[in-house]
Amino acid sequence: MNYPESVQFLYALGNEVKTIKLGLDRIRILLDALGNPQRAYKVVHVAGTNGKGSVCAMIDAGLRAANVRTGMFTSPHLIEPTERIQIDGMPVSQAEFERAFNAIHETAEKLNLDVHPTYFETVTAMAFWLFRERGVETAVIEVGLGGRLDATNVVEPTLTVITPIDLDHQIYLGNTLTEIAGEKAGILKPGVPAVFSKQLPEAAAVLNVRAAELGIKVTRDEDFEIRDLVMNERGAHFSGLECPLAGEHQVDNAVTAAQALIALGVSPEGIEEARWPGRIEHVTPNPDTILDGAHNPAGARALATYLQRFYKTRKRWVIFGAMRDKDVKEVAGILFPVADELVFTAPKAPGNRAMPPEELQAMAGRGHVEPTVQEAYDWVLKQVTAEDVLIITGSLYLVGEARSIFLTTTLGRY
Repeated sequence: MNYPESVQFLYALGNEVKTIKLGLDRIRILLDALGNPQRAYKVVHVAGTNGKGSVCAMIDAGLRAANVRTGMFTSPHLIEPTERIQIDGMPVSQAEFERAFNAIHETAEKLNLDVHPTYFETVTAMAFWLFRERGVETAVIEVGLGGRLDATNVVEPTLTVITPIDLDHQIYLGNTLTEIAGEKAGILKPGVPAVFSKQLPEAAAVLNVRAAELGIKVTRDEDFEIRDLVMNERGAHFSGLECPLAGEHQVDNAVTAAQALIALGVSPEGIEEARWPGRIEHVTPNPDTILDGAHNPAGARALATYLQRFYKTRKRWVIFGAMRDKDVKEVAGILFPVADELVFTAPKAPGNRAMPPEELQAMAGRGHVEPTVQEAYDWVLKQVTAEDVLIITGSLYLVGEARSIFLTTTLGRY
């Protein structure tokens, strides 16, 4: 199959969360048939609810600054699936993605599996295979969902990292922090050192017990001394480090990444080169336009805190769209009060999963509705002033659509 056909095949396997089949048997059989490519390089394995991607990006940047050839596997993507698999800080090409897909798909077809590997299992195997093919030295691997039964949990890591744990995907992981933390703790391995971000007490208790059971040396963010902290709307400086990602929460993520790099014997200074699109990402000035995938309550809290800190005196316009299977009411309760003007729209998403913007308008009791992201953006541009701030947020599908608008116009600054 060519690249478009491979992407369509993956999408036809179904939404990667909705059709997930937690368990490791299928991915183990597949990888064994491929010669276990995940064993050909060192692995940093990263789980958690929020900040996983940012931490992965900063660890990857730090390793590259130390002249380590890196692979990075993250999810979801914003525009193209190639974004999920990066080598030396760059997404793989469509030709490489196509080549990896065909290698994995043809292998899977020859195996006696119960079903074809899922979307996520397939792309995970593709990443592992490509990393071996391209001579990666260290791969930074983000867990897709949970940890214990996630397809990435076949790796034999050099280091494990667990970012802040919060409520998300309860239908799969459990309804309490204790249950969810138990799933995340499933990536911990006997004798393999770990780095833990600051955690809520219930989650910390679970992680600490499991680490003790496995005899793991744990480095905690609380052990890192933050000195001379200075933050602005674009990032932060502290303890001699530059964090290029915006928001108070990114300071904590940068500390986690720094601790991980130190544990790997690498200077953390390289995190200043990290980029993580679609997460409090500034794309145009006058007015400041910001993209942020605040699709769960913790993400919404981080964005609301950021806006109240750095844009307190400016009029805040928010374009918002969401998936109906997310905790929209709680996200709305956090984000909508900090918006002076609300514009609702529906991102394009497989399976007609977007919440109708009219429902969001009714939930808010105010706001304007436009059918598409482009139309919402065009409408706001007629109302907004250069002194205002525009935030496009909610679903990562929405953010990806918006980002493609900026990438194809002269407005974006990348």
